Amino acid sequence: MTKVVFMGTPQFSVPILTMLHEEGYEILAVVTQPDRPVGRKKVLTPPPVKEEALRLGLPVIQPEKLRNSEELKEIIALQPDIIVTAAFGQILPKELLDSPPLGCINVHASLLPKYRGGAPIHQAIVDGQTKTGITIMYMAEKLDAGDIISQREIAIEESDHTGGMFEKLSIVGRDLLKETLPTIVAGTNERILQNEEEATFAHNISREQERINWSNNARTIYNQVRGLHPWPVAYTTLNGENVKIWWAQVGTTKSNKEPGTVVKIDKDQFEISTGDGQTLAILDLQPAGKKRMTAEEYLRGTGSKLQIGDKFE
Repeated sequence: MTKVVFMGTPQFSVPILTMLHEEGYEILAVVTQPDRPVGRKKVLTPPPVKEEALRLGLPVIQPEKLRNSEELKEIIALQPDIIVTAAFGQILPKELLDSPPLGCINVHASLLPKYRGGAPIHQAIVDGQTKTGITIMYMAEKLDAGDIISQREIAIEESDHTGGMFEKLSIVGRDLLKETLPTIVAGTNERILQNEEEATFAHNISREQERINWSNNARTIYNQVRGLHPWPVAYTTLNGENVKIWWAQVGTTKSNKEPGTVVKIDKDQFEISTGDGQTLAILDLQPAGKKRMTAEEYLRGTGSKLQIGDKFE
């Protein structure tokens, strides 16, 4: 029986862990990030992978930092045949990468060498890509630069957002790993060098990337909104206060007004001018200090004084 250490943290990783358990791999330990405070009340909350590991009766290791840690020594001492990672959230030290005889492999949510890094799903949607996928790869010291073992492509639909694509790609990753792992164990898998000239990067989303620039065209802003939905969420400002834009769509109104200007107000949405003469229709938002609400709720309440000509910065 192949002995596995699994390393992952968010919900994306859970179906992959569950599959490994169901397929009969001997999971020696599940390594995940420490519990973190969540929400306004800062309730200490375990990561989804920990919850699943406990449900399956698997031992859990939660290092704050792997490098030079006691937990690192503990993982190496387990002597796994292979280490499988999926959105673990930490870089693996060389001594760990070199430890398992079958290597360390990663389930990465892009078609490498495109979108190496921690936010490949967000960035692909923000960039308006029409396809993405999963890569099963050997891990290397350089970020997401290891040899490719297998890949599977899926479409990004016009209405897809990051949350939905996380769910889709999690299942694709589960299924592709299920097919690929036996070939790695048998030593019959492919090993394809990445083309460094084609590499692009998707670093973790910065606060600046969350801010809407109304001088961009409407399609670009729409892609930004859906690429940052449901986290960390795009935002703008009105009268000096931040407003999160949870959902929107390209509007139907043409406008020559300055970008950011409210040009149309309906019962259930309002439209803001953008840099290409089109508008963005706001459907779902969250004013500062308020809960998330539909545009219709906003226009009946907090935003009841919104007028044509008002300007979002």
